[in-house]
Amino acid sequence: MSGTSPSDPAPASGPPTEGGVAAGDGPRSRFPLDTVYQAARMYYLEDATQNEIAARLGVSRPTVSRLVSEARRAGLVRIEVVDPFQDETAVLAERLRVVLGLQAVYLAAVTHTATLGVDLAEPVAAAVEAMHLAPGDAVLVSSGSTVHAIAHGVVPPMPGVQLVPTVGGQADPNQWFQTNEITRAAAERSGAIPTFLFAQALPSEALRASLDEDPAFQHVVGLWERATGAILGIGAPVATRDAMARGLPVDHAVFERATGDVCLNFTGPDGEAIEFPGSERMVRTSREVLAAVPHAVGVAVGAVKVPSIISAVRGRLVNELVTDAATARALLDALA
Repeated sequence: MSGTSPSDPAPASGPPTEGGVAAGDGPRSRFPLDTVYQAARMYYLEDATQNEIAARLGVSRPTVSRLVSEARRAGLVRIEVVDPFQDETAVLAERLRVVLGLQAVYLAAVTHTATLGVDLAEPVAAAVEAMHLAPGDAVLVSSGSTVHAIAHGVVPPMPGVQLVPTVGGQADPNQWFQTNEITRAAAERSGAIPTFLFAQALPSEALRASLDEDPAFQHVVGLWERATGAILGIGAPVATRDAMARGLPVDHAVFERATGDVCLNFTGPDGEAIEFPGSERMVRTSREVLAAVPHAVGVAVGAVKVPSIISAVRGRLVNELVTDAATARALLDALA
């Protein structure tokens, strides 16, 4: 039977008052606030049964269930789902930071290719927060599939910050290497201001010479040199890749030794620079500039990236790292 039993609180009439659950502009409730609070306190803090609460409050057992539900709806009860791997992840991050000699390591517990941008959102947000950015600061953004996923996923707020592409790739057929589009997407989601780089990754000699005289290009170079932070994809060993930036001589024998790259700065196992004919014309943030960025955050996930991460750290191309727990364990095993 529906309705209110004689022992139940009478339904509230008129506008809620300060004694009701929803005083002011909040949602209305048929129960007084003090009754809802007492029921929630006994249920969650005293572990009292619903029968015990009903007897103590003088209401029916079904009303106790409604009171507890009302407490949650009104915000009197906050339920937290605790990640059981959180402590383990924090310890793992610190171990990896020490072993690699980095400023910081930020880990996601688990990642999946289909949800990579969302999975890495929390550690990327933590890395950005540690940059202590202010409007007008510059943050560099590289190309690559991981940074592309981040830019089109959940990007932390960066209002007034200038996002700057680190490499050319204006008309690259692969979306992972379209640096202007990656920068635009990240700026749109973060409230940052995008800066664009209208150049190919490997221009001709004549085009490169004209770029060096172009004021817009020089503006971008100036932002590279004063950047506060950077979000940098760490590329996999060249031999394992399905695609490379347009114009690179991928068949050149030198790429067989390339364990990876950061902003098209290719490295060998010990972080040494790997150059090739035409590499002096590359439109890329140089190794020297990357080494001077206060928060150069490398992002990479997967066992295939382990040698790439190690070489990027040894080459001083990154000084912080965002990855997941599985990759962190693989790194520690490789370095052991």
